[in-house]
Amino acid sequence: MSLPQVEPGSERLEVDAGERGGRAAERVASEIDRANAPPVPDPDLRGGDATSRQPGSHPGHLERVVELVRFLRANCPWDAEQTPRSLVPYLLEEAHEVADAIEDGDDAELARELGDLLLNVAFQIVLAEERGAFTASDPVALVHSKMRRRHPHLYGDGEPLTWERMKSAERGGASVLAGLPRGLDPLSRAFRIQDRVSSVGFDWADAAGALEKVAEELAEVREEIAQAGNGGEDGRQALEMELGDLLFAVVNLSRLAGVHPTSALHRANRKFTNRFTALEKLAAERGLALEEASLAELDALWDEIKASE
Repeated sequence: MSLPQVEPGSERLEVDAGERGGRAAERVASEIDRANAPPVPDPDLRGGDATSRQPGSHPGHLERVVELVRFLRANCPWDAEQTPRSLVPYLLEEAHEVADAIEDGDDAELARELGDLLLNVAFQIVLAEERGAFTASDPVALVHSKMRRRHPHLYGDGEPLTWERMKSAERGGASVLAGLPRGLDPLSRAFRIQDRVSSVGFDWADAAGALEKVAEELAEVREEIAQAGNGGEDGRQALEMELGDLLFAVVNLSRLAGVHPTSALHRANRKFTNRFTALEKLAAERGLALEEASLAELDALWDEIKASE
C-alpha cells in the first residue's frame, strides 16, 4: 500500500475508517509532512563519531514505522487480519533477503530489505500493543539493558566480563544448551550447540582434532554404505545416523577453522548454481540437449566452465 506524497502545510489526509483510523491517518500524514520537509541537521551528526554518542540519540525513527503499521492496520483489510503467526513466514523471508543483499554487497538493496525487515518488526510490536503485551519502548529498553549489562566497562558499571562468566550469569544455572531457538535450521543449530559447549571447555584444542574426527566419521559412513546390501528401514536409519554424525563433525571443523558453515554452504550453493547455469547455456549454444547428453559430455562441459573462471 503506497501512501501519497503530501506537500508540507497541506491539508491532512482524510480516511473514513472510524475514529481510530482517522487518528492514525492524521499521525501518518503528519509524518509524511515531516518526511517531505527540508532536512534539519542533527546535532549528533555535526561532529564526532559514533563511538562518542550514547545509544538512543536518534529517537523517533522506529516510532515512524510503528505509526505506519498502525495506519495500515486501521485502513487495509489484509493488514488488519494479520496475526503474529501469520506474519512469521514474511519475517523469515525478509531476514533471508537481507542476508542475500549483504552477500551480494548491494548497499541499495540492503537498505530496501532492511526497511522491509523493520516493517515486519514494527508489525509484531503493534500486534503486541493491541493485545496488551508490550509497547515499542519495551524491546528497545530490554536490548539497551542487555548491552549495558554485557559491557559494564563502557558505562562505568564495573570491569569487563568474560563471555563465559556473562552467559553463565544470564542462564542462572540452566544448561549451557538452554534457550536455543526452536526455529533454527539444523546446520545453524549444530554450530550453536558446539559454540555453547565450547564456552565451558568441551572442545578440540584446534581444527586438527576436528579434522581427524571428520575422517573418522567419514570412514564410518563408508562402512555403513558398504553394508547397505542389508537394506530395510534399520539400514536406512543407521546410515542416516552416521551421515548426521559426519555433518555434525564437518560443522565443528568449520567452526574451529573460523568459517561459519551456513556461509560456506551458501557460497558453495551459489558457485554450483552459477556453474550449472553456465553449463546449460553452453550446451544450448552447441545444440546439446542435457537430458540426452552422456555423463562424460556433461563432465567435459563442467570442466570447461571451471577452467574459464
